[in-house]
Amino acid sequence: MIPKIEQATKAEIKIFQEEKLAELLVYLQENSSYYQQVFKKHNIAISSIKTLEDLTKIPTTSKDQLQAYNDEFLCVPKNQVIDYVTTSGTLGDPVTFALTEKDLERLAYNEALSFACSGVTENDVMQLMTTMDRRFMAGLAYFLGSRKLGAGMIRVGAGIPELQWDSILKFNPTYLIVVPSFLLKLIEYAKQHDIDINKSGVKGAICIGEPLRNQDFTPNALSEKITDEWNIQLYSTYASTEMNTAFNECEAQQGGHHHPELIIAEILDDSENPVIAGEVGELTITTLGIEGMPLLRFKTGDMVQAHHDACTCGRTTMRLGPVVGRKKQMIKYKGTTLYPPAMDNILNDFNAVHSYVIEISNNSIGTDEICIKIATDTPTEKLLLSIKDHFRAKLRVAPKIEFHDRKVIQKLQFPAMSRKPIMVIDNRKKD
Repeated sequence: MIPKIEQATKAEIKIFQEEKLAELLVYLQENSSYYQQVFKKHNIAISSIKTLEDLTKIPTTSKDQLQAYNDEFLCVPKNQVIDYVTTSGTLGDPVTFALTEKDLERLAYNEALSFACSGVTENDVMQLMTTMDRRFMAGLAYFLGSRKLGAGMIRVGAGIPELQWDSILKFNPTYLIVVPSFLLKLIEYAKQHDIDINKSGVKGAICIGEPLRNQDFTPNALSEKITDEWNIQLYSTYASTEMNTAFNECEAQQGGHHHPELIIAEILDDSENPVIAGEVGELTITTLGIEGMPLLRFKTGDMVQAHHDACTCGRTTMRLGPVVGRKKQMIKYKGTTLYPPAMDNILNDFNAVHSYVIEISNNSIGTDEICIKIATDTPTEKLLLSIKDHFRAKLRVAPKIEFHDRKVIQKLQFPAMSRKPIMVIDNRKKD
């Protein structure tokens, strides 16, 4: 299931996307009160935007603008809205997205395409270990995508290792859709209850929410921890509610594939200009084919690197490397620039670390401070020094580390109304 456009030449993909961009601009001019104001304020004639390079003539859209003018992005009458979802609000107030029937069909197509990219076929059964409720788009997308692909789906939801294993042993899923660190809990439960995980029939996991790869695509510490015990293939995915689109790894596991029929992707520097090829920048997206709330040059806040060489799977599309970090979560600590994912990888090296949160704050002179709160069964000085030594070796600096009870960390990770674990708590004063 590889669309022809994903095997086309780069020149053909560019022409295709420019045609789709022209259609989007006309649609926004006619239906989006927010973008009508943008075009008017900046004297932009949409007919002057003919190429992807011309996109730089249009201002970017930020999450702040999406929050402040949420309703003005809606392009259809409310009686055409079929489903409402909200963002998780990890870095601010949640944003509402309204989806039409056509948008739900597009969401199903996107996820079917993404599953197929990771090797799922109509003969597979998937077990969903994320929520479908709480206005969460991802769970709905997975369900719609499995139906579109013709694969089976077991909707178990998040948590509860006992119920997960009951479903695995009863229904024999071949793929799991899961936050990868939860796989460690499934492995631990299986050991305690004499379940042979490698005879379970599970052959792969579509992993969400946490990175599995280093920037060179080698498995990171979390990935190795899982596959050392469980002989399954792990597939990274990257997506967001705002994009209505996913970037999934194929069997080559060399980055998430871009679907040019669904989204235009730019990688921008701090001046909002395209980065030099191979450099890290902020992913900025323009959605294609969305009716309800299309976005034009929306800055995701995620720092990524693009890879443009053809993939062994036959796709010629751009691939996104692992997210380096969230732009707003960049930390300047003792002269070193850090992003939380780099700290995640170090902490995942320690089997004794059960769970943790990373707290960022300002000190009395206004510079960044880091405190990592860890739950462990062995809160010893030896473990503390070992973790700090590991930080110094990998990142040149060692943050403050505190040991806490599991219940304390659990409460920090899952505040009221949360749909997924909060791993970073940013208490810095906002400008």
